[in-house]
Amino acid sequence: MTEIRLTANQYGKAENRVVRVTRDTDRHDLVDLNVTSQLRGDFDAAFLEGDNAHVVATDTQKNTIFAFAREPISSPEQFLVKLADHFTGEFAWVSGGRWAAEEFGWSRIGDHDHSFYRSSPETRTAVLVRDGGTDALISGFSGLTVMKTTQSGFVGYPRDRYTTLPETEDRILATDVSTRWRYRADAVDGLDFDATYDSIKATIMTTFTQGYSKALQQTLHAMAAAVIEAHDVVDEIKFSCPNKHHFLSDLSPFELDNPGVVFYAADRPYGLIEATFQREGAPTADAAWVGIAGFC
Repeated sequence: MTEIRLTANQYGKAENRVVRVTRDTDRHDLVDLNVTSQLRGDFDAAFLEGDNAHVVATDTQKNTIFAFAREPISSPEQFLVKLADHFTGEFAWVSGGRWAAEEFGWSRIGDHDHSFYRSSPETRTAVLVRDGGTDALISGFSGLTVMKTTQSGFVGYPRDRYTTLPETEDRILATDVSTRWRYRADAVDGLDFDATYDSIKATIMTTFTQGYSKALQQTLHAMAAAVIEAHDVVDEIKFSCPNKHHFLSDLSPFELDNPGVVFYAADRPYGLIEATFQREGAPTADAAWVGIAGFC
């Protein structure tokens, strides 16, 4: 009989949809989260022998998430740290885990006290990976669509018999920004996560607008450099960005010119540019990224 051994493992309750309404006054606030809890530790007997003595039920993890939401949630990151501290402190055999959250943004309808609409163009993300006494906290967002209508081009690339793309020095540059950044381990305590998130998002958007882009790759590097330069709490940042192609529409069959005003927005196929940028001299944390689907 072929022998096998148990290696990396984790388990928990995924995608707990938590909406927390603050109603201390007539003017309400809300936080809308999608939370996942997964535990790591001494669970060999559960896998190898069917012994559940150490298995903190996934239903218990779900209940804990909702119970902890009874208190105000200052940020997704703070909420994940609170969950991690609880599970690793309550159960001696739980040595770590992976806790993740997505946050969906809402705004008031006409400054109404208790009526809202889903407003945020992006989904905010947070992941905490705890391994014994080591934490890696990763924040980010996905789905932020940005576009510049000039000051971008693409020339100088290799050409072979399969190359048909014409070079251009003036094109639309558009992408859906998905990004995650890893905080310096000793910078997390007392950090204002909401303010830092807003600042990093603003830095990315402002940098996208600046200068002439020779390629989306160059733009990603510029955005990463700006984030790391302006935020000493960030050691590493990843981007996954599709090139949302906009091709000039040929209006000549209709005896019309097209001086760069009418485009065909092609949704697929698309270029996909992905890259990791790290502060020089900062330690790596490759294991923390393993459970994140895709590049980031």
